[in-house]
Amino acid sequence: MLQIAGKQLLNDQLSMNSEQLNILLADDDTDDCIFFKKALDELTLPTNLVAVHDGEQLMHLLTNDTNPLPHILYLDLNMPRKNGFECLSEIKLSGKLNKLPVIVFSTSFEQGVVNMLYENGAQYFIRKPPEFLQFKKIIQQSLTLISQGDISQPKRENFVLIGQNS
Repeated sequence: MLQIAGKQLLNDQLSMNSEQLNILLADDDTDDCIFFKKALDELTLPTNLVAVHDGEQLMHLLTNDTNPLPHILYLDLNMPRKNGFECLSEIKLSGKLNKLPVIVFSTSFEQGVVNMLYENGAQYFIRKPPEFLQFKKIIQQSLTLISQGDISQPKRENFVLIGQNS
């Protein structure tokens, strides 16, 4: 079940459980959130997904000391109230949050934007693919990379994930 974090946040929504990967999704498009959840449900990796729909909601959730941090954040660039660029900057400037792996995704692909995201510390960039199978593959690829425990930023040539055929 997709949990939508709103005004009432349950502490256990982001509980760190070694048996599953706790994922935070920040995307204002409800259809994209459902698409994301469907992709996760079809993967074999056990996950817990929490979604927020704007940047202010995201930053409130992350900076609230009663909530443990997720293992990974998927961040959409174009959100209301506070966009993905602003959130990424705040996250990477925060001593508490700067080690959180942030995978940025967007429907657009502009090299200047990708370069800026890399320089600002994003872990990876994903261009949202239009086809579900490709989307599922790219989510699986990103989760595999993060679940292996290497959260250091990759070389620039490996920053954009394109989904590997399996």
